[in-house]
Amino acid sequence: MHRRRRTALLLSAAIVAAPLLAACGNDAHPGAAAVVGGQRITVAQLESRVNEVRTAQRAAVTDDAQYAQAVAQTGSLARDTLHGMVLDKVLHRAAEDAGITVSRREVQEMRAGLEQQAGGAKGLETAWLQQYGIPPQRLDDNLRLQLEAQKLATQLGTNTSQPAFWNALSKASEELDVDLNPRYGNWDAQKVARVDAKTPWVREISAAGTQQTT
Repeated sequence: MHRRRRTALLLSAAIVAAPLLAACGNDAHPGAAAVVGGQRITVAQLESRVNEVRTAQRAAVTDDAQYAQAVAQTGSLARDTLHGMVLDKVLHRAAEDAGITVSRREVQEMRAGLEQQAGGAKGLETAWLQQYGIPPQRLDDNLRLQLEAQKLATQLGTNTSQPAFWNALSKASEELDVDLNPRYGNWDAQKVARVDAKTPWVREISAAGTQQTT
């Protein structure tokens, strides 16, 4: 279970919550939060994913104070969700490159085993939501990715925390030529991760505004 949890943590967006950014793409890809392998992840799709997490959180916590606390403990839902969506595509490409496939039966077997450990389907759904920010309707998709990751690591003779595994993801990331909308940061293909964009112009504008008011 420890290995599975660590894998899920690596490949899933963390539970986070923050006001969504307005839909605004860059000049090359208007309306896109990211372009991965020539395919757009639209801002609308990203917002839909974020809303799925928020809705699941609200359903899981009926007390307003507890829900407010859960929201307050998290701070970058849109960015982290986008990171997870892109990373999922990168992992899937790496698995495809290695000739790896996962059957529906394998997903069902993995889920059954995890449900047994979690005390039932509801327990597993709650655990995945709280720990990894995966809403119930995305659980099977996430488990499929966990299996792809495990199979890829096994084929490489390593595990998901070792450089060989991440080198394969880095190669896939470069193949897909990931391009993020600047307001969500940049994609570092070597690190296989979203990184915050450096925006010195924000500081310059802030400084100019301060000078004008003094």
